[in-house]
Amino acid sequence: MEPIARATENIDWITILIFSSLLFLVVAKGLFYNRFLNFIILPFNNKYIFMYNKKEKLINWFHIFFSIFLIINFSLFIFFIWKAFAGSSQQIDVVVFPIILAGLIGFIAIKIILQFSNGFIFGTNRTISEIIFKKSSYLNHSGFIMFLANIVLAYLLKDSKLVIYVALALILLVNGIGWITLLRNHQKFIANNFFYFILYLCALEIAPLIILGSYLKQ
Repeated sequence: MEPIARATENIDWITILIFSSLLFLVVAKGLFYNRFLNFIILPFNNKYIFMYNKKEKLINWFHIFFSIFLIINFSLFIFFIWKAFAGSSQQIDVVVFPIILAGLIGFIAIKIILQFSNGFIFGTNRTISEIIFKKSSYLNHSGFIMFLANIVLAYLLKDSKLVIYVALALILLVNGIGWITLLRNHQKFIANNFFYFILYLCALEIAPLIILGSYLKQ
């Protein structure tokens, strides 16, 4: 009987990333247990926003831990999307992920800088800071969905487009709830800065989704 060579995919680096992100989640829960409990029910209850909107906002360890958790899982989720739709080889996987990670960090950083810059120019720093906190809180919460999807895509249903579609739908649902809450709580501010708001939506929210969708269709 002749031996048959089987191609096995090395996912050790993916396991390390998933485990590392889980450590940030565990640390956040251990150090800020009550805040964590309020955070996990965020899409169903705004208690977290009302309690912590005025307390340190973006510059606190809980938010930092969850932002790192999100960035790792968001980058990995985008990687799995690219892998499922564009195809890949094991040789270039470890090259593509750092590019995705760097691109995501750069994009988020540029968005925050632009928003704070506009707040400084128009004298609306306080409101802009509240909006960024609320949006990032809902985005961080959707990191839970990405984390679970990454586990399924890495170990159970590799390259499953169904898992990707379901995860994307849930992510959009969570962030949609956040946007509805934001619009309802800042109606006056948006009305007074309607042109800026439309420009922001087109440039920093809708355009990246269109670009990503166009790339995946190629």
